[in-house]
Amino acid sequence: MLKVRIGVAPGSWDWTDSQGFFFEFVDAIEELGLDSLWLSDRLNSKRISLEPISALAAVAGRTRKIKIGTSVLALSIRNPAILAKSIATVDYLSGGRFLPAVGLGSEDLTEYEATGRNKGQRAPLTDEAIGILRRLWTENSVTHHGKFFHFDNLTIEPKPLFKPHLPIWIGGRTPKAWSRVARLGDGWIASSVTPDEVRDGIQNIRAELTLSNRAIDDDHYGVLLPVYLADSKEEALNRIQVNKVPTRNNIAISEFAAIGNPDDILNRIGEYVSAGASKFVLRLACQENEVFSQLRKLSKSISLPIHSGQITYGSSK
Repeated sequence: MLKVRIGVAPGSWDWTDSQGFFFEFVDAIEELGLDSLWLSDRLNSKRISLEPISALAAVAGRTRKIKIGTSVLALSIRNPAILAKSIATVDYLSGGRFLPAVGLGSEDLTEYEATGRNKGQRAPLTDEAIGILRRLWTENSVTHHGKFFHFDNLTIEPKPLFKPHLPIWIGGRTPKAWSRVARLGDGWIASSVTPDEVRDGIQNIRAELTLSNRAIDDDHYGVLLPVYLADSKEEALNRIQVNKVPTRNNIAISEFAAIGNPDDILNRIGEYVSAGASKFVLRLACQENEVFSQLRKLSKSISLPIHSGQITYGSSK
């Protein structure tokens, strides 16, 4: 049986009372028994967007149970040696609760210009950075001379608590992203994808893993889902459209969102589990004044029944 887990991510909010509201949000996730909190990574933003490593460090110090993750870190605009140290520090101080998911970065050219990076090189740079993270988390006196990064005899301490190293999940929904997962990743997490796209992605990743003699655990496939709990799918769809949830060309948002009443949302999660996914980050597609109501309802009707075993889903195998 796949072990299904439900985490949450904030929506596109203004964080009206940023410090107070954020920590109320964190406290609610911990108190309601949700599995994890995930933050995205945006350097250039016209509205409040918390830097994920420093924000999750604050979350780690405030909580004791929930896991903390990134959805996803933009490796192409970060120095991997400094990032390895930062993540390892937060994981160490949190008691081993950090879940790093990484990706190429946004399409915003400003972020690359601001960090001195070439957007056209983000794919090979990300590949090189993933290897550096893994080596610095497992080895001492690391020497690396690649296309983008150079250093000699570097050791970081503390190492992450998870052994042999923190699993690195990789985001993306394209064939190139699937290939990167198969070559370099320990898991896959995709956003704004349909159940059929998840099934295709997992099948392609597993086929390439076989060819390269690598393996990824069956429960290391995840999905970020916009979610809105309401009395009906129609009501929920109207609400998330008002709240400006990101859309995709030629695919209706109702095809890759978990919306409606609890049964509707559980059924949608079940579709993804049947496709091979078992880890879910529910991105709250509500306004700030609805956050705590939505969290309570999702915890009671979705997360706790799954987590306690009242609802189970079988593997697609």
